[in-house]
Amino acid sequence: MGGKPPTCDPDAQPDPADRDYAWPRRARVVVLVSGRGSNLQSLIDARCPIALALSNVPDTPALRRARAAGIPTHVIDHRAFPSRAAFDAALAERIDRPERADLVVLAGFMRVLGGDFTDRFAGRMINVHPSLLPAFPGLRTHERALAAGAATHGCTIHFVTQELDAGPVIARARVPVRPNDSAASLAARVLEREHRILTRAVHWFVTGRLRLHDGEARLDGRRIGDD
Repeated sequence: MGGKPPTCDPDAQPDPADRDYAWPRRARVVVLVSGRGSNLQSLIDARCPIALALSNVPDTPALRRARAAGIPTHVIDHRAFPSRAAFDAALAERIDRPERADLVVLAGFMRVLGGDFTDRFAGRMINVHPSLLPAFPGLRTHERALAAGAATHGCTIHFVTQELDAGPVIARARVPVRPNDSAASLAARVLEREHRILTRAVHWFVTGRLRLHDGEARLDGRRIGDD
């Protein structure tokens, strides 16, 4: 297929499906959460077929959002396990029970997952990260962007691999950094963009348009190009 590859910038490539998502009835999406759950809420609002919301934090606000929407929830507290590997094994077993998850979404899940876990879900696990990767992997991304004097900041959706925040990019969204920005004000604007591109990426995946192939994110069979 010729022509320019699809861009990972959603503003440069509008998608009519963003306005009215149609979801496969049998899709099974599992969302992993640790905090407020606003990205989870964006999927709920778009009527994404979430089969389970799973958290490592008991009674986190994200789980309350899921319960209010009638979505099954489960807690696996990492503090109850002797090692990360033991926690990862319990988490993986629950995700694929009673049937295999089509897609695992890390939506503010604040645990680093080990190689066995990421290998098990390779090609069917995505993460939303609050920076324009590869810039500012890890934590405190907004503070670091301001300290670095970045003119532009944003968020990234990517496939999860063993290397932290380094998997193939699916989508990015940019926001300008304003002269009077604080970490909180910048984070709020970035979060609005996270909601949009996360929902789009999940829809792409469960409708068969998005796949990880030979280490590349591909949309409609074509490598997603940089923006």
